[in-house]
Amino acid sequence: MRKQERHRLRRRGAVTAVAVGIMTAGVPAPPPASAAGRPDPVQRGLDALVRDDGLPAALAGVKDRDGHIRSYTAGSGDLATGSRVPTDGQVRIGSSTKTFTAVVVLQLVGEGKVGLDAPVDTYLPGLLRGDGIDGRHITVRQLLQHTSGLPEYGNYLDDKAVQHRYFEPRDLIDIALKHKADFAPGARWEYSNTNYVLAGLIIQKVTGRPLAEEMDRRVIQRIGLRHTCFPAPGDQALREPHPHGYYQDAADAPLRDVTELDPSWGWAAGQLISTNSDLNRFFSALLGGRLLPAAQLAQMRTTVPVGNNGAGYGLGLMSRPLSCGGVYWGHGGDIQGYEVRGGATDDGRAANVTVTEIPPEAAGTDRVERVVDTALCRAAPGRPGSR
Repeated sequence: MRKQERHRLRRRGAVTAVAVGIMTAGVPAPPPASAAGRPDPVQRGLDALVRDDGLPAALAGVKDRDGHIRSYTAGSGDLATGSRVPTDGQVRIGSSTKTFTAVVVLQLVGEGKVGLDAPVDTYLPGLLRGDGIDGRHITVRQLLQHTSGLPEYGNYLDDKAVQHRYFEPRDLIDIALKHKADFAPGARWEYSNTNYVLAGLIIQKVTGRPLAEEMDRRVIQRIGLRHTCFPAPGDQALREPHPHGYYQDAADAPLRDVTELDPSWGWAAGQLISTNSDLNRFFSALLGGRLLPAAQLAQMRTTVPVGNNGAGYGLGLMSRPLSCGGVYWGHGGDIQGYEVRGGATDDGRAANVTVTEIPPEAAGTDRVERVVDTALCRAAPGRPGSR
């Protein structure tokens, strides 16, 4: 993960092999085509990410409002062997983890155990002290909405050096506290993973249980996410069928396989493993009121502007405008080897797209997000190809 939800890690390479896998409502279906007989627009979008952006692989999962599901793949699941991309393969979801963390905090708010506008010092007394940093003046809401002004610890980590290194959450906070606050609490919005490490520590302090256990009990098991897990300390593997993830140390360097990774440097801000279909289920359940009381869901969806593209950031949940009208709600994520983008709409549509290397420039991520837009708009009622 990196600042402003586009957490840049370097890459460059060209992969042109294409494989396609499609399922509808859990039953294999023939490759979808447009009315003119051309490939499905979502498939075309994934193919372009592999062909034109040089990404090793791209995967997508799409659910329409009636629950019909399609899964897509393009590229190679393993550049060393040329194997196909596993349909709905397991991936690291980076900062999409933040929405899970925010849900647990907001559940505790609904239970009266955490106050959104209570200072961090209420739960972690004395922990936040530094240059312009004082936990008595930073609220839980400001952590979840990235308006705390806390510096980003990730700016001071070496991406290559952290691949196999284990971090305790307090290690990450200590890194951040060596640096001056970016701004006064509440003054503006700026993305910082530090906020969510603190949110995870608050969950542990209030519940007396490990973050992973609370996330599993309150979210993962509750809505039946069968392919989602919070890796245990020292667990660097993806346990289910998965595409390999890749990273480039410099513009002229070869792609390096980083599938084996210690994700502890992300912890509550970015440690989860999941699949496109599980993320679609998660965001649909969240918007459908299955994870939070109405009052807390409304707080989560109260946003501040992010940039000038119509996006807004709530409490661990982002809204983005759709080209076909309306918005979708979700949260992207980047971690070495993988970039994830997607979300759901209020009428039941959901789409998630994953690529197996982080595009080096914002334009590359914009193209990933355009595939999400294509998928959600195509699934809109009355649109060609919708059900």
